[in-house]
Amino acid sequence: MAETDSLQEFLVTAVDAAKRAGEVIRQGFYQTKHVEHKGVVDLVTETDKACEDLIFNHLKQHYPEHKLIGEETTAACGITELTDEPTWIVDPLDGTTNFVHGFPFVCVSIGLTIGKVPTVGVVYNPIMDELFTGIRGKGAFLNGTPIKVSSQTELVKSLLATEVGTKRDRSTVDATTNRINSLLFKVRSLRMSGSCALNLCGIACGRLDLFYELGYGGPWDVAGGAVIVEEAGGLVYDPSGKDFDITSQRVAASNPHLKDAFTEALGQSK
Repeated sequence: MAETDSLQEFLVTAVDAAKRAGEVIRQGFYQTKHVEHKGVVDLVTETDKACEDLIFNHLKQHYPEHKLIGEETTAACGITELTDEPTWIVDPLDGTTNFVHGFPFVCVSIGLTIGKVPTVGVVYNPIMDELFTGIRGKGAFLNGTPIKVSSQTELVKSLLATEVGTKRDRSTVDATTNRINSLLFKVRSLRMSGSCALNLCGIACGRLDLFYELGYGGPWDVAGGAVIVEEAGGLVYDPSGKDFDITSQRVAASNPHLKDAFTEALGQSK
């Protein structure tokens, strides 16, 4: 594990990169977007690409020896293997569909793994000017103020977040909606904000009590938020209840009180 001083330095550098990319997003948010399709409903814009270039260049300048994994480069070139080396995992614009529609839940997500363990996390929503940060062992913060997960102990009083994902084949849509239908009888209400990273941050600051997503894009969606949730006193795990695998495209998060009941409910909702 890197020394605490260097982890703090890594965080400062990541925040600087996120703020610079955030300015590009903020400017583009109010302008006409040029949209490409990665899939039927999976979108990418010139802003996604510009932000990834900006962030990668910034990180390379400071840490040329570190590895880099980004959504847009990886989407174009195939999956990059995660090693034990210090690795920056970047989603330059999480919530691209929101961005295209002018819906303000968009963010830059930057995570640093060391020994494959998420260690530094930055998630920045430039439209709402909310900066979530976390360093393993050092707590989680929103705009510099410490944050904690909710203290809710009852599933029936919990606010759940999930996403429908980008696949639109009949079996995937049916499985997704059947799971949601089952869960709606067990929780207070459901939200879909359109950003995996911001959903994790919602858990971290207590706005949300439960979150799961199956089949999201890749580790760039969760690398930043996972650190922030855990440093806010929450748990990040596989929806089955097993240990979280950052490369699995399966994630669940909650406060510690709700994990067992939540994973049981998820298991019954298949």
